[in-house]
Amino acid sequence: MFVDEAIVELYAGDGGDGCMAFRREKYVAMGGPFGGNGGKGADIIFKVDQGLNTLVDFKYKKIIKGNSGENGLGKGKHGKNAEDIVIPVPEGTIITDFDTGLVIADLTKNNEEAVIAKGGRGGRGNMAFATQNNPAPKYAENGEPGEFRKVKVELKLMADVGLVGMPSVGKSTIISKVSASKPKIADYPFTTLKPNLGVVKAQNGYSFVIADLPGLIEGASLGSGLGHKFLKHVERTKVIAHVIDMSGYTNDPYNDYIVINKELENFNKNLLTKKQIIIANKMDMPKSKENLEKFKEKVKQPVYEISAINGEGLDKVISKLADILKDIPKTKLYEDTDLENHVLYKFKEEKPYEIIKENETWIIKGDKIEKLFKMSRLDTDEAILRFSNKLRKMGVDDKLKEKGAKEGDIIKILDFEFEFKE
Repeated sequence: MFVDEAIVELYAGDGGDGCMAFRREKYVAMGGPFGGNGGKGADIIFKVDQGLNTLVDFKYKKIIKGNSGENGLGKGKHGKNAEDIVIPVPEGTIITDFDTGLVIADLTKNNEEAVIAKGGRGGRGNMAFATQNNPAPKYAENGEPGEFRKVKVELKLMADVGLVGMPSVGKSTIISKVSASKPKIADYPFTTLKPNLGVVKAQNGYSFVIADLPGLIEGASLGSGLGHKFLKHVERTKVIAHVIDMSGYTNDPYNDYIVINKELENFNKNLLTKKQIIIANKMDMPKSKENLEKFKEKVKQPVYEISAINGEGLDKVISKLADILKDIPKTKLYEDTDLENHVLYKFKEEKPYEIIKENETWIIKGDKIEKLFKMSRLDTDEAILRFSNKLRKMGVDDKLKEKGAKEGDIIKILDFEFEFKE
């Protein structure tokens, strides 16, 4: 089964809660705070495994959750960090934020990894809050919530050469002759329902990976046929090998050439800037020579003649592809700096909170302020005062007054309600 796209929900682990404890030991005067910090929650990491070539595991794994860090303990004991979750993925995997469409990671090298959802940091115990003015604080933090992310995981095959062309032009036959790949072959459209990869070795010893990409048809870039599922794999290839059925048995060869190039352009204009060679297949058929002469009059570039079924002309094509590939450097679809800017941009534009009024209640929303609330353990007067001071420093009081809030009005953050006091 070939799976090259999946939508997955990621829940990184929450941080462990900090501990509020005090040192009470005989002969130890003024023991002070003794609560340890909580452990960090599990990150969710995607890591390239060269042995994989499909995303089939995600077909059955739609939700991935990380463990929480351990809570802090008394006697200054810190909680244990949760073990990170490492998800193996094939080379060529792209992870995109489902909500924003921004690319988070483009994983192209063996063992390359990226943290996709970050675990929450552990909450601080009351030992961490001790100061000269407050040597025995009566508060501790809850652990930071782990990051939630809904992502699109997409595989774009890492092939050096991509064979493109109409259905049944002989792409699968070519790859079966030049490599150890054994694709399904038959004389009807859409025999190939998934891309086939093969390793090819040229006569000069140079090896490269070739992909037989399922047949395109007119309108493939808009969703017609099967080709729209596989056009994205062409983006990874360094060279496009355009295979044409020169027999003219079912279609006009030149028209097929124009249609396929148009579909490539419609999908991504940059595809036409890639190196491309034209392979005229089925040259053993009666009208192929005649059709080739007409084709060459319209297309002013070299055409390589082969008969894939007989294995004729393939060595010359493989040698040509090897020569072209040696001069093309490896490139990524997305540069690391672009990825960083994409991800950071989302957070730069995020407001710390917003205030709305529903009926007679003022509701404060926002990731930053909700995280502050979740990490605040409001079980002592001192903890409540500290939380109130933080809200004031964030400008919440001033914003509420500006919007018309009055003494005694109900303020709500998530499920927590309290009265507004000036």
